[in-house]
Amino acid sequence: MSNDADKQQEKQKLLGRLRTAGELYVILSVCTREPYVVCDQETFDDKVFLFFDMEEAKKEAVSLLKEKIPVTVAKLENKQLLMFYTSLYTMGVNAFSIKDEAGDHLIQLADFVKRANPGKQPDGKVWVENPALHLTALYYMQEQRKRPGCENEPAMKEMQEEIANDFTKGTYIVAVQNEGKAIPLVKIGEDQLFWPLFTDVLEFQKFNKNNAMKPMVIKADKVPQLLPKEAKGVVFNPLGVNMPLTITKKAKPAAQEGAGSAAEAEAESAVPEAGGGAAETAGKMDEAETAQE
Repeated sequence: MSNDADKQQEKQKLLGRLRTAGELYVILSVCTREPYVVCDQETFDDKVFLFFDMEEAKKEAVSLLKEKIPVTVAKLENKQLLMFYTSLYTMGVNAFSIKDEAGDHLIQLADFVKRANPGKQPDGKVWVENPALHLTALYYMQEQRKRPGCENEPAMKEMQEEIANDFTKGTYIVAVQNEGKAIPLVKIGEDQLFWPLFTDVLEFQKFNKNNAMKPMVIKADKVPQLLPKEAKGVVFNPLGVNMPLTITKKAKPAAQEGAGSAAEAEAESAVPEAGGGAAETAGKMDEAETAQE
């Protein structure tokens, strides 16, 4: 049997073991509460780390901690795996590293988990995901929370520009209370309020565990118009990457004053906030009348 055939046979055996695994272990970033993502130095794949054995996962976590990379280990039960792999698509991750007795293997996500075209939804429904924005946000917040004060470094500035650019192209999910038209705000730090935006339905579901809210889809150009006046900006995926963006509005020309709603202001900039501590739902709600128009 040729070497290529041997490798293919080994790969199929590994894929079969992955499909029937009772549990797997994943390295999580403490900075984002999501899988720790790295860019493979050889293939440039955006990958996460999986393990069959908990002790091996812990060894990797300890190794990363020695490099001052804050991570932890999470267990994935078999019933959670399909949703986990689906979430990798929405995060922009295209591969994962899996370690077994023979060593480390890089598996392309598309080779292991196929999914239907998300653009083809029944009954005119809209599928929302923003993988490019989500992925850059993960890289950015992994670094920023690990090294506070690094925001002005060239590589971080470049990611800020990517985030701002991707933000303007996106479509997002916002939460609206089932009863009434109130929308929640989240508090970050002592007194700063932000409007939660979700890059995909999986992130919305994390926030809506008690099913007290319904999703509403909005495009990026509507965000500054609908931004509650109490909010400093938006926060993406508050129970995940939790990345705040300050939204700066353009002032209306004097000639237009009184000629329409103040909601006609446009976003001048969307800038990632430094830090971004734990988010909590603020008790105050803001009416979502405009959002229903």
